[in-house]
Amino acid sequence: MIDWDNNVISITRQCQLLDICRSSIYYEPVAENEEDLLFKRLIDEHYTSRPTEGYRKHTRLLRKMGFKINSKRVRRLMAELGIQAIYPKKKTSIGNVQHKKFPYLLSGLKIDHVNQVWSTDITYIRVGKGFIYLVAIIDWYSRYVLSWKISNTMDTSFCIEALEEALTKGKPEIFNSDQGSQFTSIEFTGCLEKAGIRISMDGKGRCYDNIFVERLWRSLKYEEVYLNDYKNPVEAYKGIKEYFRYYNDNRLHQSLDYRTPQEVHYNIVDKCGKVA
Repeated sequence: MIDWDNNVISITRQCQLLDICRSSIYYEPVAENEEDLLFKRLIDEHYTSRPTEGYRKHTRLLRKMGFKINSKRVRRLMAELGIQAIYPKKKTSIGNVQHKKFPYLLSGLKIDHVNQVWSTDITYIRVGKGFIYLVAIIDWYSRYVLSWKISNTMDTSFCIEALEEALTKGKPEIFNSDQGSQFTSIEFTGCLEKAGIRISMDGKGRCYDNIFVERLWRSLKYEEVYLNDYKNPVEAYKGIKEYFRYYNDNRLHQSLDYRTPQEVHYNIVDKCGKVA
């Protein structure tokens, strides 16, 4: 999609127009062996449906499927995917000890209006012979996806780009994330503090503090990613873009009284006469 010889539109501007992270276009992924890719795909699918199961059960599952694999290899593959079994435990996200951590502010808080709380997280999306990373920011009350970005690397820049785009659509009272290094970085928290937004971070071992984003990932993977099996990042970008358009504008949510996130977020009267 990038025209490297274009003398009129700069590479930076092309990335902005295509809504992709600039650092990702220079990244050249190292090819993985076919067997590891197969195992990652199987682990990915099983983990999404059973996120409480760890490397031991994944190992037993793969062995029952006829593969010769040990638990050490499964642990390595799960670590490369950035996933761990969901249950109360220490160090549930990869943080940076030099970064400042903020307290969790949402315990007992009644979520009753738009732009009260925004939340973010990163997940992995399988493409062809590898994986890319996806970050999204949603409004807790409406479930509306405010912005999203994909990248070939787990860097901080694509998270900041997603945040800056979301802030063009409004400003939350509280912004919640996990304690991953991308979200505790000075650049990311500084952007929030500059905008006068209170920062909240999931507590260690608190596996459900960011549950709304986790539900978004589950819906995305089962309703879009697994059905289409993207061959490359371009296909992934197009598919995810179309899904989030559908998710925001057309997907009915039982928890929203069968309204769409867009109707709730922008207080739109639906065809049945209901007001969000």
